[in-house]
Amino acid sequence: MTFSRRRFLQSTGAAALSAPAFLAHAQAPVALRFSSSMTADENAAHYVWYQRMQANLKAAVGDAVRLDYFPNNQLGKESDVVQQVKVGSIDMMVTGSSIWATVLPEIGMLDLGYMFDSYAQVAKAMEGPVGATFNDMLQKRAGCTILTWASHFGPRNVYTKQQIKTLAEIKGVKLRVLPTPAFIETFKIMGAIPTPIPFGELYMSAQTGVVEGFEHDAGTVLASKLNEVTKSCWQTEHLFSPMIVVIGRRSMERIPASLRPAFLKAVAESTQQERVIANEKANSAIAELKTKGMTFFPMSAADRSTVRKEMQSRLWADFARQYPATAPMFDSIAKIRAA
Repeated sequence: MTFSRRRFLQSTGAAALSAPAFLAHAQAPVALRFSSSMTADENAAHYVWYQRMQANLKAAVGDAVRLDYFPNNQLGKESDVVQQVKVGSIDMMVTGSSIWATVLPEIGMLDLGYMFDSYAQVAKAMEGPVGATFNDMLQKRAGCTILTWASHFGPRNVYTKQQIKTLAEIKGVKLRVLPTPAFIETFKIMGAIPTPIPFGELYMSAQTGVVEGFEHDAGTVLASKLNEVTKSCWQTEHLFSPMIVVIGRRSMERIPASLRPAFLKAVAESTQQERVIANEKANSAIAELKTKGMTFFPMSAADRSTVRKEMQSRLWADFARQYPATAPMFDSIAKIRAA
């Protein structure tokens, strides 16, 4: 049987009329450009979170929303990516919280020494009023949303050539630190000589004696083979640095409103999964460093109490005076720490 020309035109016309109704229900896939400064492997906290997010998002919304991952600073150095997330040319980024201090100086309080004693405390604070306050401030100032607060692979400790186990022994020791006021002042208060140098120069600097040690997390020490130039770790656990995922306003608006609850649920699930893996990675890195000859010395409770009191009376107090909005956040964190 063949259709007449009239019947053909009638049928195609009916299809054309119904197309808009169909398209109203069909939404084009949303691809979000997601930037990271780390490598794309299981030894990078950024990538571990991304992998879980991609899988959870796929299960929740299928192909309606996906993340296109750009590791190794492919989209630019972090300070530039921050600005691009603000304007929407890059949709999302995962990074340490400190880089956002260029936009929101108050968030720098999270880099002050001895603020937390565990990542469990970080999670409790960041999922409560402290995190909500930071998110509200960032939305108002930059139009960006902090989607989540995840974990790096363990706290930062002090690694040195010679054994150091007390505050008395750290006096006058030259340590490489991150070139930020929070890190520099933390180690000045502890009595060390903080020496800001680029991470890429750290191995040679420790090897040649430019510095006598450095502070970092165990996973990075292992991955960068820094155990070859230092043999002792004083477990100061001076910083439990949160890892954050930030999205710009325009990018959030690109996600259909009907899909946003599923998107945010996938975010939360990914963070819960990543925190467990991060803890496992931290413990396994320490275990492997021990097999390679690294010795570990926990910081005494007395030394920790002493240095925290110094931080509170000097560094934290100065910060709260400079940024009054942080004063109640310091109090909130203190209550969580004491609980």
